[in-house]
Amino acid sequence: MQTIVPSRRRMTLRLNDENEIDVPVRDALPVTADRVRYQGFKQEKITLPAGSVRMKGAMPLPADILFIRNALIQLSDDTILYADIFLPAQEGRYPAIVCQSPFGKEIGSMNLDDFPRRLGVRLDHTSMLQTFMGPDPAYWTSHGYAVVNVDVRGAFNSDGTILFYGSQYGRDAREVIEWTASQAWCSGKVGMSGCGWLAAAQYFAAAQKPEHLAAIAPWEGLTDVYRDAMARGGIPQTEYIAAVSNCLSSSENGGIEDVITALLERPLRDEYWGDKAAELHQISIPAYLTAGYTNSIHSYGTFEAWRKIASEEKWLRIYTTNVVEDYYHPANVRDLCRFFDHYLKGENNSWQKTARVRLSVLDPGGHDVINRPEKEYPLKRTQYKKLYLNPEKGALDSMPCVTAGCDVYDSGSKKNFITYRYRLPERSEIVGTLKLHLWVCALAAEDMDLFVRVEKLNGLGMRYKGKTNSGDPASCGYLRVSLRELDETEKDNDINPHLSFLREQKVGFGEITPVDILLPPIGLVFGKGEILQLTVGAYKSPDPGSQAYASAFGNARISVPAETYTYMPDQKTKMVALGGHSREVSDDAKTAQLPKDINHGYQAIYAGGRYESYLYVPFIPEKAGEEVIL
Repeated sequence: MQTIVPSRRRMTLRLNDENEIDVPVRDALPVTADRVRYQGFKQEKITLPAGSVRMKGAMPLPADILFIRNALIQLSDDTILYADIFLPAQEGRYPAIVCQSPFGKEIGSMNLDDFPRRLGVRLDHTSMLQTFMGPDPAYWTSHGYAVVNVDVRGAFNSDGTILFYGSQYGRDAREVIEWTASQAWCSGKVGMSGCGWLAAAQYFAAAQKPEHLAAIAPWEGLTDVYRDAMARGGIPQTEYIAAVSNCLSSSENGGIEDVITALLERPLRDEYWGDKAAELHQISIPAYLTAGYTNSIHSYGTFEAWRKIASEEKWLRIYTTNVVEDYYHPANVRDLCRFFDHYLKGENNSWQKTARVRLSVLDPGGHDVINRPEKEYPLKRTQYKKLYLNPEKGALDSMPCVTAGCDVYDSGSKKNFITYRYRLPERSEIVGTLKLHLWVCALAAEDMDLFVRVEKLNGLGMRYKGKTNSGDPASCGYLRVSLRELDETEKDNDINPHLSFLREQKVGFGEITPVDILLPPIGLVFGKGEILQLTVGAYKSPDPGSQAYASAFGNARISVPAETYTYMPDQKTKMVALGGHSREVSDDAKTAQLPKDINHGYQAIYAGGRYESYLYVPFIPEKAGEEVIL
């Protein structure tokens, strides 16, 4: 890790075990920055009338909403947070849904309008009162819930420094939940909901066991900052984290925990990173989890949460679209409402008869399997099969090669990879985690960063495109070879290799080394004659200025009322445009450099003979009388 990111400040962070450590802090954008789309601080309590809208084209409010703007929440360490609270207009005591976000309580520095086609979410399906990737207050208040959107520690006008999760983040959430439950308008039952950042926040909150947190509904969120986001497979991959950090806003004395500098200072998974892994085994409340296959940051964490949380009442639904499109789809909003009605309102609505697992499987070029009911995940009927690398044929075979061979590529060239193909002899379904066991060699270096991809090709060897608004239908894995040591405390390393990241083990020039590489869960249907392709090669750090990482956060110009909060569509109202400056960053971001891959020279993949290199694949036999919903 050759580069240094400048952090001009430090802070003391208390970990879960009471230890304190010194961590770097970087500047955030000021709340006055155009990019963060903030209308200024105002405290008020008003009624938003039925039929009014937040912006042109958005869903009109189905009922009156009592809106409490910038309610003050004081934490036990005297930190002040601010929350927007949306309540049904009728006086009463309501269960509450709490959302914790650094992006702004609504509109904010991230918004659906920043993305092509709004990620598949129709504008008139939401009121635009929601925080980014959070529940829509218009729907939930009309169904008898309060929605509490909190600017987390350090965000906008809330005190302190914005944290990238960890136990302190969870302790803050616990206090917010208990504060919410104590309010006169709250029934004492609190839930949490949301996607991405808001989903991950739920794991850290629930692990703190707040007394009044009755249920969570995380829609695809990471559970371990180091493993899932910062250093997948031990390779620093900080481009997305930098893009997120660059659009966050804090008050004059605030800032952002600089996890990129922290990774340079702490490249191994020490106590700091351990604190940023949610204690999933501590979660025992009802949970409704969802996951897709194509989000490289958040998908794997959901499957790990499903595997590790202690909740006896938990449900998993796997979808084939992107997380936001799925979250705001009206049918799924109604489904989530049934879950919360049961656990937050005590309604006997047969929710518990819902299949514990609803499985979807991608079929690029065909028809996806949607919501097939299953009793468990991974599926007990899974049949694992080894497909062996054959260097001579560039193929994957059901039997290993008798003679050893190798494939060599130049890690610095454009074709810095090798592909291996397996043509399916019959219709097949692959669902679950894959493992690649390889023998590798760096011919002129003592370390190497590897990239692995498994995907489906048609019978002619052509790649299928992903769905509009969704990622590629593929599973990708990574490994820094010097961090190949497995975590022996995990019991399923044979099919789901977990790396410890506790020590570095360099390899000698020309030394042939066995490694195990995790490929996150995928679900793919293959027709007879279609091709499974495995790609193995050198990981190349992306150019932060490339299109893939040129963040659009804050770019869209969004018009909202200048003087009121909502307005009647048939009335002329003075509007103000927010945003339009996606390149606006703090001084720290202007001078920051990101860590790079460590690849150098030629690299080789060995297979055959005593070098048993194989892809371990989870094939799923059909159930008798299986019903598939298309």
